[in-house]
Amino acid sequence: MRKSILLLCVGLLMLSLLIGVVQAEDKGLIVIITPSHDNPFFKTEAVAAEEKAKELGYETLSLVHDDSVSKQNELFDTAIARGAAAIICDNAGAEATIAPVQKAKDAGIPTFLIDREINASGVAVSQIVSNNYQGAKLVGQKFVELMGEKGNYVELVGKSSDTNAQVRSQGFHEEIDQYPDMKMIAQQSANWSQTEAFTKMESIIQANDNIKGVICGNDTMAMGAMAALKAAGMGDVIVVGFDGSNDVAESIMNGDIKATALQPCYLGAQLAVEQADKYLRTGSTGVQEKQLLDCTLITEENAHRLKDFKLE
Repeated sequence: MRKSILLLCVGLLMLSLLIGVVQAEDKGLIVIITPSHDNPFFKTEAVAAEEKAKELGYETLSLVHDDSVSKQNELFDTAIARGAAAIICDNAGAEATIAPVQKAKDAGIPTFLIDREINASGVAVSQIVSNNYQGAKLVGQKFVELMGEKGNYVELVGKSSDTNAQVRSQGFHEEIDQYPDMKMIAQQSANWSQTEAFTKMESIIQANDNIKGVICGNDTMAMGAMAALKAAGMGDVIVVGFDGSNDVAESIMNGDIKATALQPCYLGAQLAVEQADKYLRTGSTGVQEKQLLDCTLITEENAHRLKDFKLE
């Protein structure tokens, strides 16, 4: 009797393991498409999405478009050719991404966008982005406070084709422009690039010798601006960024960059995969297409808790 019960238990265990394997294989492939992983923000998105997808039983394929529209189109074609169950994408352009997302939809593959919106509704299943306007207003308020409500400042903005660049700049100016003694002496795009920000800031410094502050649309540009200022012996200029990267957290703790806004990109990427899984199982995510995740102001008071775009 005891032997029979033991054999039955072993059989049930083997059956459950077999069912688990079949379920994992049946869930298919999730393709994750982001900009370059050289930027820790985008790498975090990809890692977070991969972790959640594997946890839920999917295979994953992580691809990089380097903000190239043509390369992004090729990667969507790859996802379609591979018969992906779903695509998670941080896109290469609000207008240019509509067509490939529609092409995937026509092929029966739903797309879940993270970080950046597209200029269309009803094409992607979800568009999960940080509340860039709310976050930019937080940074703008802190910048005004740090500047003492007066002085010359510079703004470095992101890629012009990216909606986030425009929204963040609007949020900054919604706060700063209330103070007439704050004067913007230069506004240039550094296209989200640390190297380009360094070069642009060098030129701005040569043309202006009375800079009190620099407000940047992302952290990589803030790091580039800070490096150029320190190289020019102007390390006391007030610099703020946007993203919440580990590099900027360390810079804040070292007394260089003064503030940033934490975008919850880790949370957003995992949420996108969870919604993809629910949509594939039930035909609905249960939430509206466009979703905003609030940002958190990071300063010297809480920078020590910031790690990998999460507050610990």
